[in-house]
Amino acid sequence: MRIVLSNVKLMINENVYLKDPESSALGKKILNESIQLIKEIGFEAFTFKKLGQRIESNESSIYRYFENKHKLLVYLTSWYWSWMEYRLVFETANLTNPKDRLNKTVSLFTEETKDDESTEHINEALLQQIIISDFTKTLLTKEVDEENRNGFFVIYKRVIHRISGIIKEVNSSYPYPDSLASTIVEGALHQHFLKQHLTSLTNCSDEISPSDFYLDLINKVLN
Repeated sequence: MRIVLSNVKLMINENVYLKDPESSALGKKILNESIQLIKEIGFEAFTFKKLGQRIESNESSIYRYFENKHKLLVYLTSWYWSWMEYRLVFETANLTNPKDRLNKTVSLFTEETKDDESTEHINEALLQQIIISDFTKTLLTKEVDEENRNGFFVIYKRVIHRISGIIKEVNSSYPYPDSLASTIVEGALHQHFLKQHLTSLTNCSDEISPSDFYLDLINKVLN
């Protein structure tokens, strides 16, 4: 991934932000420290005032980049899914067997993420933890339909459709590829959450990972 991300800028829908945070040192600091702060105190307790104190900058300077904390969260989740899309393309490029491509894809989207040192202002391991706990907050709002029309979720939908396409390569007669793709991605986030907080509701543990579960599932469903 170092080769890919050192030469490619992840593109986020311009409707999500007021000023591109990737365009300045302050913007990148806002992204970096917001991830750290949300992980520490949770999205509900997170405010631009607290973030401003953390980065030693006026709260108003953050509002020059994002209208509100919801759009900041949409930006962070969009960045994560765009990064995952590049990983998907890069790590499956040399796999010609559809089953191998699907197994690699499922592993990629269900495993624990490690920090990519080539993106100094984003800690992907911490960002994944925010995705696990808070991604659905970007969707479960009264404004979801309008935001969808404005392209807020285009990257996430593109990721799901890529996975769906690989599923159809493995079994073209399977009637629910989109549903299976979205179930794998969102279900894995939920299994990670249960593993961390509500252990009696999942078989995933230190010995059994969400990847083990979903690899077993897809191979049984698609055979």
